[in-house]
Amino acid sequence: FGSSGFVISQLPTLPLSPARSAPTSFTMDSAPIAAAATNAQSGLERVQTFGRKKTAVAVALVKTGKGKFSLNGCPITTIKPDILRVKVYEPFLILGNEVTKKLDIRLRVKGGGYTSQVYALRQAIAKGVLAYTQKFVDEVTKQELKTTLMAYDRSLIVADPRRCEPKKFGGRSARARFQKS
Repeated sequence: FGSSGFVISQLPTLPLSPARSAPTSFTMDSAPIAAAATNAQSGLERVQTFGRKKTAVAVALVKTGKGKFSLNGCPITTIKPDILRVKVYEPFLILGNEVTKKLDIRLRVKGGGYTSQVYALRQAIAKGVLAYTQKFVDEVTKQELKTTLMAYDRSLIVADPRRCEPKKFGGRSARARFQKS
């Protein structure tokens, strides 16, 4: 999918002459354009964002809906441990019910450990709501939401660049050296 909502298989085909030569006339079929226009009107407004923490990557698909949230095809309430589930709910609690009750969010996460996955999820959710608001609502509302999120926790918007440093020779870890005496 591109930003215009076209699918490659829906692009118009060019007519060929019976001898299978190069196309001589270009006629555009208006069906794909009409389908894209009806998709935009029928509420298929969606954005896809990602969140990262260490090696965990979460992808959020935010679209217009009724307030359903799923993680890897399961309800978001199934996140274990319970303490970390609250961290996933933070963007919803900060932004309020008025913003999130009109959105459906499908989340996918892989890599990393429990904590890294949860932090990647919360970042993907926050960035997804902001991107949806910017694209389909307005820029002023997006800036208000962004300042609210940044005031609470900057890691909801900005990824943490820290990574594990590789081990070097001459020691047991990245920085520690073997003892000499």
